[in-house]
Amino acid sequence: MDHSAHHTSAAHDHTARAGRTGHRMGTATWGAAAKATLHCLTGCAIGEILGMVIGTTLLWGNVPTMALAITLAFIFGYSFTLFAVRKAGLDFKSAIKVALAADTLSIAVMEFVDNAIIALTPGAMDAHLSDGLFWSALLGGFAVAFVITTPVNKWMIGRGKGHAVVHAYH
Repeated sequence: MDHSAHHTSAAHDHTARAGRTGHRMGTATWGAAAKATLHCLTGCAIGEILGMVIGTTLLWGNVPTMALAITLAFIFGYSFTLFAVRKAGLDFKSAIKVALAADTLSIAVMEFVDNAIIALTPGAMDAHLSDGLFWSALLGGFAVAFVITTPVNKWMIGRGKGHAVVHAYH
């Protein structure tokens, strides 16, 4: 049976692009995974730092400050993907679906690891913005989260999920 009629030029183009960028199902590269993780980490870091700064400045307690920081990390993390796929021409509803599919697990792992490190670092939760402990725990948490999340992203990309979904629109 000839299946060539089922292949469109768009499908072939996507396959070719996926192969070049290391995002084709089963061929995830560590470079592609690191790039996806850095993409998520950038949005997460902006949101989390902003949340920590706002909560600390307003003298909120630890729980509401962390809740705000985590919420903003997800919002900023998703927004990077959302803007990229919207720029590629995707409608808003579809772009939201792509951002959720691409980033949810990555952001969740990153936030879990980063916030666990902050919570488990003695004195970090009570440190002020002017304290080196505050920034070293936060930045150290981001570094460890990057190391732990990169294999997660590699696994997802290798299965055609996560950031592999986004690259269909580049």
